[in-house]
Amino acid sequence: LKTAIKLVDAAFECGADVIKFQIAVPHLVATSTARKAQYQIKNTGKDTSQLEMISNLILNDAEIDVIYNYAKTRGIDFLLTAFDSLSVGKLPRWPQNWSKVGSGEITNVPLLREIAKQKKPILLSTGMSTLDEVGFAISTLCEAGADRSKIIILHCNTEYPTPISDVNLNAILTLREHFHIPVGYSDHTDSIDVPVCAVALGACVIEKHLTLNRSAFGPDHLASIEPDTFRNMVKKIREIELAQGDGVKRPTASETKNLPIARRSIVAAKKINVGEKFSSENLTTKRPATGISPIYWDKLMGTRATRPYAEDDLIQW
Repeated sequence: LKTAIKLVDAAFECGADVIKFQIAVPHLVATSTARKAQYQIKNTGKDTSQLEMISNLILNDAEIDVIYNYAKTRGIDFLLTAFDSLSVGKLPRWPQNWSKVGSGEITNVPLLREIAKQKKPILLSTGMSTLDEVGFAISTLCEAGADRSKIIILHCNTEYPTPISDVNLNAILTLREHFHIPVGYSDHTDSIDVPVCAVALGACVIEKHLTLNRSAFGPDHLASIEPDTFRNMVKKIREIELAQGDGVKRPTASETKNLPIARRSIVAAKKINVGEKFSSENLTTKRPATGISPIYWDKLMGTRATRPYAEDDLIQW
């Protein structure tokens, strides 16, 4: 609990919008014979089963009460991922803005239906999934009462940490184009550049594991980042968000002043007498752009000068 409170402080101070914890009844999630993932064995040893590992890590309801109330005082949104139907049923105890479906539950029809009944916007994590499985999960949620317009898909890879070669960020584009649903990214690499790039590709949510110490004992610390790194990631994401703009191609306020300096006008390449025809031999283009724009080059060709020009004079209509 003490560590969880410190994580709330760290998340808030790093600029995160939401801090997410997990809730589960361990024996409803795994059998006593369920194996741990290789990364979990590497990080926690092979002497305990998956059920024992979960049981040793899970927060109880009273602890979640404390964390939830503390997050409210800090002004950071609170979210719980529920991993079984009993835990989903408890979620109203901690009112929150979203429901979260973990990657491992994308084929779990009973759990998907229970989550849909919460009538909350849904974050659907899609690690280990095919396009068809994502579509199945969305259909299952919607048939059970979820609002399709309030579902966000999270592209994800569930190897901890994820090899860069397996990230497949372009799947963000595939998911968005196929389902016409907003897409975010749940990142398990040990990089902050990958989630920043995901934002540049249009990811509307970034989920990233936060730890106080990557060397701490536990399954996920090595696939997490510490507060200083997390803060840097948030800074970079905010910069990318700002840099994306509104997509309208036009001169910006900051660059408009450069137009007359960097663009050109049509000028006399040499002395031009009254009545002389303008041609590519006696005209050229030079800075500044305070005269006739070179856009009108073809329009001037063959017309006659109505006044004399010296070399470098701006041509006037």
